[in-house]
Formats: sequence, C-alpha cells, structure tokens
Amino acid sequence: MMSLLLSILSILVIAEFVVGNFANIFITLVNGIDWVKGQKLSCADGILTALAVSRIGFLSSVLLNWYATVYNLAFYSSEGRIIVHVIWVVSNHFSLWFVVSLSILYLLKIANFSSLFFLHLKWKAKRVVLMLLLGSLVFLVCHLPVMMLELKMRINDNEGNITWVTNLRRIARLTNMTVFMIVHIIPFTMSLMALLLLLFSMWKHLKKMQLSGKGSQDVSMKVHIRAMQTVISFLSLFVVFFMAAITAIWNSNSGKINSVHMVFQVVGLLYSSCHSFILIWGNKKLRQAILLLVSKLRCWLKERK
Repeated sequence: MMSLLLSILSILVIAEFVVGNFANIFITLVNGIDWVKGQKLSCADGILTALAVSRIGFLSSVLLNWYATVYNLAFYSSEGRIIVHVIWVVSNHFSLWFVVSLSILYLLKIANFSSLFFLHLKWKAKRVVLMLLLGSLVFLVCHLPVMMLELKMRINDNEGNITWVTNLRRIARLTNMTVFMIVHIIPFTMSLMALLLLLFSMWKHLKKMQLSGKGSQDVSMKVHIRAMQTVISFLSLFVVFFMAAITAIWNSNSGKINSVHMVFQVVGLLYSSCHSFILIWGNKKLRQAILLLVSKLRCWLKERK
C-alpha cells in the first residue's frame, strides 16, 4: 500500500515539475527573446522573468530532494542535502518576494489615490520595488542559518537520545518553524494589503464613474480586475503552499519515509506549478504568445495526421 502511494505521489511530482517548468521556461524564453531583439522589457516583465528563473530552481530542488528521500537515501551526502535545502530556501524566498513585488507594482501603477505619499511612491515605483527586494534579503539572512542548524541536527541523529540533545533538537525545530512562519506571513500580509487597496481603488473609481453616468466597463476597471485576479490567485495558492509546508516540516523525520510529509509536499508544489500559468494568462504579451504556440502546435498535429 505504501509503495503504491509513493508511486502515485512520484508521478504527481514529476507531472508538476514538467508542467511548472514548461510555464517558467516559456516565460523566460518569451521575455528573453524580446530582450535579445533589443526590445526594452518593462519592470513587470523583468520581475516575471526573474520569478520564472527562481521557480525553475525551486522545482529542481524539490525533485532532487524527493528522489533522494523516497528512492535513494545515499543519492547525496549530508553536505549535498544541505546544499539542496539551501537552494530550496533561496529560490523559494525570491519566488515569494518577486510575486509580492509584482503585487506592489500593480498597486502603484494601477490604483488611483490622491495622497501625496502614494503619488510619490507611484512616481518612484521601480525604486520602491528594488528597495523591497533588497530589504527582503534580511529575512533570507535570518532564515538560512536557522534552517541549516535544524537540518544538521536532524542529519546527526546518531548522537543518541541524550535529554539535552533531544531538547536542543526540539528547540531547533520550533525555531525553524517560527522563523519560517514569520518570513512567509509578512510578504503574504503585504500582498493582501495590496489586494485590499486595489479593491478600494476600484470601488472609488466605480463610484466616480456611476456619478458621472459613464458606466462601469471602462479600461481602468478591466485593468483593476485583471490585477486583482492575479493577486487573488497568488494568495489562494500561497495559503495551500504555506499550510502544506508547515505540515511537511512538522512531520519530517530524517531517514524515514513519512506519508504525511510526502502528501503535503506534493500538495504544496501546486503553488509553483500552477501559478505561473495564471501569470501567463494575466499578461497580454505572454497570453498571445502561448495562444500562438498552441495554434502552431494544432496545425503541426493536423499535418502529421
């Protein structure tokens, strides 16, 4: 029964890896080709490209860790395991903060508020995004040492069950979970605030349009809705990822296959594999490119038949 479950979960992991990387590589290629051709990439396209690259690293680290944990514990040494986990933390960090930066950028570019402070931020949108990404490195610097310490203590399980060692392991695990929660809740809250401000801006715009008798289906409304759909999709999938990651960390046990850990690892991977397709569909250039690709693929299949 256990082997059947692992086989099913492994197939799902491979499927999520392939699907997710297809979307991320597609984003990278489309924007990369435009950049090589000399076309200037917008700030949003630059963030999308960096996000896609970080998610390729994230998905690769998950696949490597899955193979080593489930099928071949001797696949990499303890140092190799630490390196893979470091790649996971770093790629996950940038994946998360690039999405947050995208949410903030949408807010500054689309929302309309009369506040002088907001107008100043709107004018300096690119600088705000850059400062946000640089500031996020503080969380990465805090998270990495805690994660490495907790992982090393789990790997060195051969020290016995001495009381103080067991207590130290427990403290390390709780500290790692606490830091993990903090470094994820803060960007989640920032994206949620961006969504609420976009919603408030859209409500104000709708009210203004109704008072002027111009109706509500204008370009600004459509832009607001599209940006909100992108942020809502991120928040929804991120909640799934966050809950799955917390459960997986809590149930992880070095050297043993834990079915709960594996199931939640697969569920959490949906965030990185599905959200990239939502970003493609929410971006006009990427949406047109993937529709063109699908159209050419259909023509090629018809010719083959």
